[in-house]
Amino acid sequence: MSEVPTVGLDDIRAARELLRGVAIETPMEESRWLSQLAGGPVSLKCENLQRTGSFKARGAYVRISRLSPEERAHGVVAASAGNHAQGVALAAQMLGIKATIFMPEGAPIPKEKATRGYGADVTFHGRYLEDALAAARDFAERTGAVLIHPFDHPDIVAGQGTCGLEILEQAPEVKTVLVSLGGGGLLGGIAIAVKSLRPDVRVVGVQAAEAAAYPASLAAGHPVALETMNTMADGIAVGLPGAVPFAAVRDHVDEIVTVSEELLSRAVLAVLERAKMVVEPAGAAAVAAILERPDAFETPAVAVLSGGNIDPLLLGKVIQHGMAAAGRYLNLRVCIPDLPGGLAQLLVDISAVGANVLEVVHERISPSLHLHEVEVHLQLETRGEPHTQQVLARLRERGYRVYE
Repeated sequence: MSEVPTVGLDDIRAARELLRGVAIETPMEESRWLSQLAGGPVSLKCENLQRTGSFKARGAYVRISRLSPEERAHGVVAASAGNHAQGVALAAQMLGIKATIFMPEGAPIPKEKATRGYGADVTFHGRYLEDALAAARDFAERTGAVLIHPFDHPDIVAGQGTCGLEILEQAPEVKTVLVSLGGGGLLGGIAIAVKSLRPDVRVVGVQAAEAAAYPASLAAGHPVALETMNTMADGIAVGLPGAVPFAAVRDHVDEIVTVSEELLSRAVLAVLERAKMVVEPAGAAAVAAILERPDAFETPAVAVLSGGNIDPLLLGKVIQHGMAAAGRYLNLRVCIPDLPGGLAQLLVDISAVGANVLEVVHERISPSLHLHEVEVHLQLETRGEPHTQQVLARLRERGYRVYE
Protein backbone atom coordinates (compact mmCIF):
# COMPACT_ATOMS: atom_id res chain seq x y z
CA MET A 1 0.00 0.00 0.00
CA SER A 2 1.50 3.35 -1.06
CA GLU A 3 2.16 5.98 1.56
CA VAL A 4 -0.38 8.80 1.67
CA PRO A 5 1.19 12.26 1.19
CA THR A 6 0.86 14.53 4.19
CA VAL A 7 0.28 18.27 4.44
CA GLY A 8 1.90 20.48 7.06
CA LEU A 9 1.74 24.07 8.25
CA ASP A 10 4.69 25.06 6.05
CA ASP A 11 2.80 23.77 2.99
CA ILE A 12 -0.21 25.91 3.87
CA ARG A 13 1.94 28.99 4.44
CA ALA A 14 3.63 28.45 1.07
CA ALA A 15 0.21 28.12 -0.55
CA ARG A 16 -0.79 31.42 0.99
CA GLU A 17 2.11 33.14 -0.72
CA LEU A 18 1.03 31.67 -4.05
CA LEU A 19 -2.50 32.96 -3.51
CA ARG A 20 -1.57 36.57 -2.77
CA GLY A 21 -3.38 38.71 -5.32
CA VAL A 22 -5.42 35.71 -6.49
CA ALA A 23 -7.71 34.64 -3.65
CA ILE A 24 -9.24 37.30 -1.43
CA GLU A 25 -9.15 37.32 2.35
CA THR A 26 -12.85 36.82 2.92
CA PRO A 27 -14.59 38.76 5.70
CA MET A 28 -15.40 37.47 9.18
CA GLU A 29 -18.84 38.71 10.21
CA GLU A 30 -20.19 38.66 13.75
CA SER A 31 -23.57 36.93 13.92
CA ARG A 32 -25.72 38.40 16.69
CA TRP A 33 -28.61 35.98 16.14
CA LEU A 34 -26.39 32.90 16.28
CA SER A 35 -24.52 34.36 19.25
CA GLN A 36 -27.77 34.81 21.12
CA LEU A 37 -28.79 31.27 20.27
CA ALA A 38 -25.45 29.75 21.29
CA GLY A 39 -25.02 31.87 24.41
CA GLY A 40 -21.71 33.32 23.27
CA PRO A 41 -19.95 34.95 20.29
CA VAL A 42 -20.43 33.24 16.92
CA SER A 43 -18.90 34.58 13.70
CA LEU A 44 -19.33 33.63 10.06
CA LYS A 45 -16.30 33.13 7.82
CA CYS A 46 -17.71 34.22 4.47
CA GLU A 47 -16.10 31.99 1.87
CA ASN A 48 -19.33 32.43 -0.11
CA LEU A 49 -17.80 35.82 -0.99
CA GLN A 50 -14.57 34.24 -2.29
CA ARG A 51 -13.75 34.47 -5.99
CA THR A 52 -16.03 32.08 -7.93
CA GLY A 53 -18.34 32.02 -4.90
CA SER A 54 -16.59 29.36 -2.82
CA PHE A 55 -13.35 28.30 -1.16
CA LYS A 56 -12.49 26.02 -4.12
CA ALA A 57 -10.54 28.71 -5.95
CA ARG A 58 -7.85 28.51 -3.26
CA GLY A 59 -6.86 24.89 -3.78
CA ALA A 60 -7.40 24.83 -7.53
CA TYR A 61 -5.03 27.72 -8.15
CA VAL A 62 -2.30 26.29 -5.91
CA ARG A 63 -2.49 22.91 -7.67
CA ILE A 64 -2.52 24.25 -11.22
CA SER A 65 0.11 26.94 -10.65
CA ARG A 66 2.62 24.23 -9.73
CA LEU A 67 2.27 22.29 -12.97
CA SER A 68 5.33 22.03 -15.21
CA PRO A 69 5.34 23.68 -18.66
CA GLU A 70 4.91 20.24 -20.25
CA GLU A 71 1.91 19.46 -18.04
CA ARG A 72 0.35 22.84 -18.77
CA ALA A 73 0.63 22.18 -22.50
CA HIS A 74 -1.67 19.15 -22.17
CA GLY A 75 -4.31 21.13 -20.29
CA VAL A 76 -6.22 20.16 -17.15
CA VAL A 77 -9.38 18.17 -16.50
CA ALA A 78 -11.61 18.07 -13.45
CA ALA A 79 -14.85 16.58 -12.14
CA SER A 80 -17.17 18.72 -10.07
CA ALA A 81 -20.78 19.51 -9.24
CA GLY A 82 -19.87 23.14 -9.80
CA ASN A 83 -17.73 24.90 -7.21
CA HIS A 84 -14.46 23.07 -7.92
CA ALA A 85 -15.27 23.39 -11.61
CA GLN A 86 -15.37 27.16 -11.34
CA GLY A 87 -12.18 27.23 -9.28
CA VAL A 88 -10.34 25.11 -11.85
CA ALA A 89 -11.75 27.10 -14.76
CA LEU A 90 -10.71 30.43 -13.23
CA ALA A 91 -7.23 29.21 -12.30
CA ALA A 92 -6.70 27.74 -15.78
CA GLN A 93 -7.88 30.95 -17.41
CA MET A 94 -5.54 33.06 -15.26
CA LEU A 95 -2.61 30.77 -16.10
CA GLY A 96 -3.43 30.39 -19.80
CA ILE A 97 -4.23 26.65 -19.67
CA LYS A 98 -7.04 24.76 -21.41
CA ALA A 99 -9.58 23.25 -18.97
CA THR A 100 -12.15 20.49 -19.46
CA ILE A 101 -14.77 19.86 -16.78
CA PHE A 102 -17.01 16.83 -16.26
CA MET A 103 -20.15 17.51 -14.22
CA PRO A 104 -22.73 15.03 -12.89
CA GLU A 105 -26.17 15.26 -14.47
CA GLY A 106 -28.33 17.77 -12.64
CA ALA A 107 -25.48 20.08 -11.62
CA PRO A 108 -26.86 23.58 -10.93
CA ILE A 109 -27.29 25.64 -14.10
CA PRO A 110 -25.59 28.80 -12.69
CA LYS A 111 -22.50 26.73 -11.83
CA GLU A 112 -22.37 25.27 -15.33
CA LYS A 113 -22.77 28.70 -16.95
CA ALA A 114 -20.16 30.28 -14.70
CA THR A 115 -17.71 27.47 -15.51
CA ARG A 116 -18.22 27.96 -19.22
CA GLY A 117 -17.88 31.69 -18.65
CA TYR A 118 -14.33 31.14 -17.39
CA GLY A 119 -13.51 29.47 -20.70
CA ALA A 120 -13.73 25.79 -19.74
CA ASP A 121 -15.33 23.03 -21.85
CA VAL A 122 -18.13 21.31 -19.88
CA THR A 123 -19.46 17.76 -20.34
CA PHE A 124 -22.18 16.11 -18.24
CA HIS A 125 -21.62 12.51 -17.18
CA GLY A 126 -23.33 10.24 -14.64
CA ARG A 127 -25.54 10.87 -11.65
CA TYR A 128 -22.93 11.34 -8.92
CA LEU A 129 -19.59 13.09 -8.60
CA GLU A 130 -17.83 9.71 -8.60
CA ASP A 131 -19.29 9.02 -12.07
CA ALA A 132 -18.01 12.33 -13.41
CA LEU A 133 -14.65 11.70 -11.76
CA ALA A 134 -14.32 8.34 -13.54
CA ALA A 135 -14.99 10.09 -16.87
CA ALA A 136 -12.41 12.76 -16.04
CA ARG A 137 -9.79 10.09 -15.26
CA ASP A 138 -10.51 8.37 -18.58
CA PHE A 139 -10.16 11.71 -20.39
CA ALA A 140 -6.83 12.32 -18.65
CA GLU A 141 -5.52 8.91 -19.74
CA ARG A 142 -6.62 9.47 -23.34
CA THR A 143 -5.38 13.02 -23.78
CA GLY A 144 -2.57 13.54 -21.30
CA ALA A 145 -4.50 16.28 -19.51
CA VAL A 146 -3.66 16.62 -15.81
CA LEU A 147 -6.48 15.59 -13.49
CA ILE A 148 -7.15 18.27 -10.90
CA HIS A 149 -8.89 16.29 -8.17
CA PRO A 150 -11.50 18.24 -6.17
CA PHE A 151 -10.00 17.27 -2.82
CA ASP A 152 -7.53 14.36 -2.92
CA HIS A 153 -4.18 16.08 -3.46
CA PRO A 154 -1.73 17.78 -1.05
CA ASP A 155 -1.76 21.05 -3.04
CA ILE A 156 -5.57 21.18 -2.90
CA VAL A 157 -5.62 20.55 0.86
CA ALA A 158 -2.85 23.11 1.42
CA GLY A 159 -4.69 25.72 -0.62
CA GLN A 160 -7.93 25.20 1.28
CA GLY A 161 -5.96 25.32 4.53
CA THR A 162 -5.13 28.98 3.94
CA CYS A 163 -8.69 29.69 5.08
CA GLY A 164 -7.69 28.29 8.48
CA LEU A 165 -4.82 30.77 8.80
CA GLU A 166 -7.25 33.62 8.14
CA ILE A 167 -9.71 32.32 10.74
CA LEU A 168 -7.06 32.39 13.47
CA GLU A 169 -5.98 35.90 12.49
CA GLN A 170 -9.51 37.28 12.24
CA ALA A 171 -10.88 35.51 15.34
CA PRO A 172 -7.89 35.04 17.67
CA GLU A 173 -10.10 34.11 20.64
CA VAL A 174 -11.87 31.30 18.78
CA LYS A 175 -12.59 28.07 20.68
CA THR A 176 -14.55 26.09 18.05
CA VAL A 177 -14.42 26.05 14.25
CA LEU A 178 -17.25 24.36 12.34
CA VAL A 179 -16.68 23.43 8.69
CA SER A 180 -18.87 21.74 6.07
CA LEU A 181 -17.54 18.34 5.00
CA GLY A 182 -17.78 16.55 1.68
CA GLY A 183 -14.55 15.06 0.35
CA GLY A 184 -12.61 16.64 3.18
CA GLY A 185 -10.24 19.07 1.47
CA LEU A 186 -11.54 22.18 3.21
CA LEU A 187 -12.00 20.58 6.63
CA GLY A 188 -8.66 18.78 6.45
CA GLY A 189 -6.75 21.89 5.40
CA ILE A 190 -8.38 24.12 8.00
CA ALA A 191 -7.84 21.50 10.71
CA ILE A 192 -4.12 21.21 9.93
CA ALA A 193 -3.67 24.99 10.03
CA VAL A 194 -5.72 25.48 13.18
CA LYS A 195 -4.34 22.55 15.16
CA SER A 196 -0.74 23.37 14.21
CA LEU A 197 -1.05 26.85 15.71
CA ARG A 198 -3.86 26.41 18.24
CA PRO A 199 -4.22 22.78 19.36
CA ASP A 200 -6.74 23.90 22.00
CA VAL A 201 -9.30 24.91 19.34
CA ARG A 202 -11.99 22.30 18.66
CA VAL A 203 -12.50 21.57 14.97
CA VAL A 204 -15.86 20.08 13.93
CA GLY A 205 -16.83 18.74 10.52
CA VAL A 206 -20.47 18.87 9.41
CA GLN A 207 -21.90 16.45 6.83
CA ALA A 208 -25.34 16.11 5.28
CA ALA A 209 -26.90 13.05 6.93
CA GLU A 210 -27.98 11.74 3.52
CA ALA A 211 -24.41 11.89 2.16
CA ALA A 212 -22.26 11.17 5.21
CA ALA A 213 -19.32 9.03 4.14
CA TYR A 214 -16.93 10.06 6.90
CA PRO A 215 -18.49 8.52 10.03
CA ALA A 216 -18.37 4.98 8.60
CA SER A 217 -14.97 5.60 7.02
CA LEU A 218 -13.42 6.82 10.26
CA ALA A 219 -14.95 3.86 12.11
CA ALA A 220 -13.42 1.49 9.55
CA GLY A 221 -10.05 3.25 9.57
CA HIS A 222 -10.06 3.84 5.80
CA PRO A 223 -12.28 5.52 3.17
CA VAL A 224 -15.53 3.59 2.66
CA ALA A 225 -17.85 4.34 -0.26
CA LEU A 226 -21.53 5.11 0.21
CA GLU A 227 -23.97 3.11 -1.88
CA THR A 228 -26.45 5.97 -2.33
CA MET A 229 -26.76 9.68 -1.57
CA ASN A 230 -29.79 11.94 -1.57
CA THR A 231 -29.15 15.51 -0.47
CA MET A 232 -29.85 19.02 -1.68
CA ALA A 233 -26.28 19.90 -0.65
CA ASP A 234 -24.62 19.01 -3.96
CA GLY A 235 -21.40 20.74 -2.91
CA ILE A 236 -20.76 18.13 -0.19
CA ALA A 237 -22.41 15.12 -1.87
CA VAL A 238 -19.25 13.01 -1.96
CA GLY A 239 -19.61 9.27 -1.61
CA LEU A 240 -15.95 8.37 -1.04
CA PRO A 241 -13.41 10.39 1.00
CA GLY A 242 -10.01 10.97 -0.56
CA ALA A 243 -6.93 9.40 1.00
CA VAL A 244 -5.09 12.70 1.59
CA PRO A 245 -7.96 14.61 3.27
CA PHE A 246 -9.09 11.45 5.09
CA ALA A 247 -5.72 11.28 6.85
CA ALA A 248 -5.93 14.97 7.74
CA VAL A 249 -9.47 14.64 9.10
CA ARG A 250 -8.60 11.47 11.03
CA ASP A 251 -5.54 13.04 12.65
CA HIS A 252 -6.69 16.61 13.28
CA VAL A 253 -10.49 16.85 13.49
CA ASP A 254 -12.18 16.47 16.88
CA GLU A 255 -15.72 15.58 15.86
CA ILE A 256 -17.93 14.84 12.87
CA VAL A 257 -21.65 15.65 13.11
CA THR A 258 -24.46 15.21 10.58
CA VAL A 259 -27.42 17.44 9.82
CA SER A 260 -30.77 16.69 8.19
CA GLU A 261 -32.16 18.14 4.97
CA GLU A 262 -34.65 20.13 7.07
CA LEU A 263 -31.82 21.71 9.06
CA LEU A 264 -29.88 22.54 5.90
CA SER A 265 -32.86 24.36 4.41
CA ARG A 266 -33.56 26.15 7.69
CA ALA A 267 -29.93 27.27 7.79
CA VAL A 268 -30.03 28.63 4.23
CA LEU A 269 -33.19 30.54 5.10
CA ALA A 270 -31.79 31.84 8.39
CA VAL A 271 -28.56 33.11 6.82
CA LEU A 272 -30.58 34.79 4.08
CA GLU A 273 -32.97 36.47 6.51
CA ARG A 274 -30.62 37.29 9.36
CA ALA A 275 -27.18 37.71 7.77
CA LYS A 276 -28.54 39.03 4.43
CA MET A 277 -26.30 36.61 2.53
CA VAL A 278 -27.01 33.92 -0.05
CA VAL A 279 -25.44 30.54 0.68
CA GLU A 280 -25.98 27.16 -0.90
CA PRO A 281 -27.09 24.22 1.28
CA ALA A 282 -23.55 22.84 1.47
CA GLY A 283 -22.31 26.27 2.48
CA ALA A 284 -24.80 26.47 5.34
CA ALA A 285 -24.00 23.10 6.93
CA ALA A 286 -21.97 24.60 9.79
CA VAL A 287 -24.83 26.95 10.65
CA ALA A 288 -27.25 24.02 10.54
CA ALA A 289 -25.20 22.24 13.20
CA ILE A 290 -25.44 25.25 15.51
CA LEU A 291 -29.19 25.52 14.91
CA GLU A 292 -29.63 21.89 15.95
CA ARG A 293 -27.35 21.95 19.02
CA PRO A 294 -26.67 25.57 19.98
CA ASP A 295 -25.24 24.65 23.37
CA ALA A 296 -22.92 21.92 22.05
CA PHE A 297 -20.10 24.12 20.76
CA GLU A 298 -17.89 26.25 22.98
CA THR A 299 -17.79 29.91 22.04
CA PRO A 300 -16.31 32.03 20.60
CA ALA A 301 -17.16 29.87 17.58
CA VAL A 302 -16.65 30.33 13.85
CA ALA A 303 -18.95 28.75 11.25
CA VAL A 304 -17.50 28.64 7.75
CA LEU A 305 -19.95 29.58 4.98
CA SER A 306 -18.16 27.52 2.34
CA GLY A 307 -20.10 28.51 -0.78
CA GLY A 308 -22.85 30.69 -2.20
CA ASN A 309 -23.47 29.24 -5.66
CA ILE A 310 -27.11 28.20 -5.78
CA ASP A 311 -29.59 27.95 -8.63
CA PRO A 312 -32.34 30.59 -8.07
CA LEU A 313 -34.99 27.93 -8.71
CA LEU A 314 -33.44 25.67 -6.07
CA LEU A 315 -33.13 28.64 -3.73
CA GLY A 316 -36.89 29.21 -3.99
CA LYS A 317 -37.56 25.56 -3.17
CA VAL A 318 -35.07 25.60 -0.30
CA ILE A 319 -36.66 28.72 1.15
CA GLN A 320 -40.08 27.07 1.09
CA HIS A 321 -38.63 23.88 2.56
CA GLY A 322 -36.88 25.90 5.26
CA MET A 323 -40.05 27.79 6.14
CA ALA A 324 -41.95 24.53 6.44
CA ALA A 325 -39.21 23.00 8.59
CA ALA A 326 -39.28 26.08 10.83
CA GLY A 327 -43.05 25.74 11.31
CA ARG A 328 -43.87 28.79 9.21
CA TYR A 329 -46.22 26.97 6.84
CA LEU A 330 -49.34 25.34 8.24
CA ASN A 331 -51.47 22.92 6.22
CA LEU A 332 -54.80 21.99 7.79
CA ARG A 333 -58.37 21.00 7.10
CA VAL A 334 -61.24 22.82 8.82
CA CYS A 335 -64.93 21.83 8.84
CA ILE A 336 -67.31 24.80 8.57
CA PRO A 337 -71.10 25.17 8.14
CA ASP A 338 -72.18 25.03 4.50
CA LEU A 339 -73.96 28.37 4.82
CA PRO A 340 -73.50 31.82 3.27
CA GLY A 341 -70.77 33.65 5.16
CA GLY A 342 -69.24 30.46 6.63
CA LEU A 343 -65.96 30.76 4.74
CA ALA A 344 -65.84 34.52 5.28
CA GLN A 345 -66.11 34.02 9.05
CA LEU A 346 -63.36 31.41 9.02
CA LEU A 347 -61.04 33.81 7.20
CA VAL A 348 -61.90 36.58 9.66
CA ASP A 349 -61.00 34.28 12.56
CA ILE A 350 -57.70 33.37 10.90
CA SER A 351 -56.94 37.04 10.21
CA ALA A 352 -57.66 37.93 13.83
CA VAL A 353 -54.81 35.71 15.00
CA GLY A 354 -52.37 37.10 12.43
CA ALA A 355 -51.96 34.19 9.99
CA ASN A 356 -51.71 34.78 6.24
CA VAL A 357 -53.82 32.63 3.91
CA LEU A 358 -51.84 31.29 0.93
CA GLU A 359 -54.32 28.79 -0.51
CA VAL A 360 -57.96 27.76 -0.01
CA VAL A 361 -59.66 24.65 -1.43
CA HIS A 362 -63.28 23.51 -0.80
CA GLU A 363 -64.13 19.83 -0.37
CA ARG A 364 -67.85 19.02 -0.31
CA ILE A 365 -67.78 15.23 -0.76
CA SER A 366 -66.32 13.26 2.12
CA PRO A 367 -67.74 10.49 4.36
CA SER A 368 -66.42 12.37 7.40
CA LEU A 369 -68.56 15.45 6.66
CA HIS A 370 -72.01 16.06 8.11
CA LEU A 371 -74.80 16.87 5.69
CA HIS A 372 -74.57 20.66 6.08
CA GLU A 373 -70.79 20.95 6.36
CA VAL A 374 -67.97 21.71 3.95
CA GLU A 375 -64.31 20.95 4.48
CA VAL A 376 -61.83 23.72 3.73
CA HIS A 377 -58.22 22.86 2.99
CA LEU A 378 -55.98 25.76 4.01
CA GLN A 379 -52.32 26.59 3.59
CA LEU A 380 -51.31 29.34 5.98
CA GLU A 381 -48.14 31.31 6.56
CA THR A 382 -47.27 31.80 10.23
CA ARG A 383 -44.42 33.35 12.20
CA GLY A 384 -43.14 30.03 13.52
CA GLU A 385 -44.13 27.08 15.69
CA PRO A 386 -45.47 29.10 18.68
CA HIS A 387 -47.65 31.14 16.33
CA THR A 388 -48.82 27.95 14.61
CA GLN A 389 -50.00 26.55 17.94
CA GLN A 390 -51.74 29.86 18.67
CA VAL A 391 -53.62 29.67 15.34
CA LEU A 392 -54.74 26.09 15.99
CA ALA A 393 -55.86 26.92 19.52
CA ARG A 394 -57.84 29.93 18.30
CA LEU A 395 -59.70 27.91 15.66
CA ARG A 396 -60.61 25.20 18.15
CA GLU A 397 -61.77 27.79 20.66
CA ARG A 398 -64.09 29.14 17.96
CA GLY A 399 -65.65 25.69 17.66
CA TYR A 400 -64.12 24.52 14.41
CA ARG A 401 -63.18 20.89 13.83
CA VAL A 402 -59.53 21.11 12.80
CA TYR A 403 -57.33 18.39 11.28
CA GLU A 404 -53.62 18.86 10.63
